[in-house]
Amino acid sequence: MNKLQSKGFNRYQLADILSYEGLQRDLAELTKCFENLPEDPYAKGLNRFRRYSRAVILPIQDSIEWLPSIEVNGERYSEYFQGRFNPEHVDSYRKFSSLTMAAQENELLKKIILFDFHQTFWRKEDILLPVHVGVHFVKLLVKNNNEKAVSSPNNLHQDGEPFTFAHLIKRENVIGGINAIATPKNAGKLPSEIDKQELHATFEISNPLDSYGVYDPMVSHYVSPVEKGIEDKPGVRSVILIDFQPTVVADVDENKNIPDIKQMVMV
Repeated sequence: MNKLQSKGFNRYQLADILSYEGLQRDLAELTKCFENLPEDPYAKGLNRFRRYSRAVILPIQDSIEWLPSIEVNGERYSEYFQGRFNPEHVDSYRKFSSLTMAAQENELLKKIILFDFHQTFWRKEDILLPVHVGVHFVKLLVKNNNEKAVSSPNNLHQDGEPFTFAHLIKRENVIGGINAIATPKNAGKLPSEIDKQELHATFEISNPLDSYGVYDPMVSHYVSPVEKGIEDKPGVRSVILIDFQPTVVADVDENKNIPDIKQMVMV
């Protein structure tokens, strides 16, 4: 087992792991994609900006296919659903502006998605069918000293998808944005409210392509709000979030047994 299997989370530095000619060019292009992210329509005034699209991976071919968007008045949207797992949006769909074509075609993004996928593990039945991928571009932006930018939900939580990975694209002139990993039963609480023995780790992703992944059934996770740093310019924290789930999703019930990891296979 790797750490994602044994502990429910792991950290990665993809700048080293994915080292290839053209990486810095592709990273610069991805960074530009965050410059004009639309405001998160479900976070008015919270200084959060977002785009989101869905894709599928065909495990046998290791290929990524982007799913169609919904078009409304010439703008492309993709819908996101977390069931009961986001207390701010219980059992409701959220509609976000889709990723741009430039982002979807970026070679580094494709490599990141496939790297994440190859850290995951599944029942043999799950990978006979396409695996669904959700890709979020999320930017927290603070321009004034008295502002905060907040992620959703603003507490320890689980996502509902079996796997979620986070990849830093840019962190500049911000205070905060501290990640925490804890036991599942502490979902809904802040790290400061729980027993330290149930807090597995706290850390900060600081450099481009600093990354981590979580296996949702085994942990809850959190990132703290960010504030503007001491420099006379806006504070920015830009992250790509990537989640994976099988085509056929079982009814998630906290009273049901978690699949036996020993019987699951890496891809």
